[in-house]
This record gives sequence, C-alpha cells and structure tokens, in this order.
Amino acid sequence: MTTTNDTEIILYTHPDCPFSAQAKMHYRRQRVAYTEIDVSKQPDQVPALLELSGGERITPIIVENGVVTIGFDGGF
Repeated sequence: MTTTNDTEIILYTHPDCPFSAQAKMHYRRQRVAYTEIDVSKQPDQVPALLELSGGERITPIIVENGVVTIGFDGGF
C-alpha cells in the first residue's frame, strides 16, 4: 500500500465490528498505510488494547503517531 505521508497508524480491529471495517475502508480509500491488529486473531494484543482504551473492550482503536482515538466516526 502506498503511504501518502510519514504517519504511522496502528489500527486495533475486530471482525464483528462494523466501525473497524469502516476505518479500514477509509484508510484504503485515502491510500494511507496502516498496521492492523485484529484482536480476534491476535489475542495476545488484547492487554494493549485494554491499556489504550482505559479497560474497555472496544474497537476500533486508532493510534496515529502515538495519539489514541477510540472509535471511528466515518472520516476525518
């Protein structure tokens, strides 16, 4: 995937979460590279997700250059 800038994006997702799917589609449409962590396939990453979310099991969680955003509102 081609990156439009030097932004590092980590996207914590779950396949049952429609907002995770929307976030991934948004980044693909914008041609922005991201690293996906699907917590259903990588359960060892759940503690990191819980730390980022303040203890809530919620997706997506987007970490962009160290800035954490919980949820996805449909675009930026």
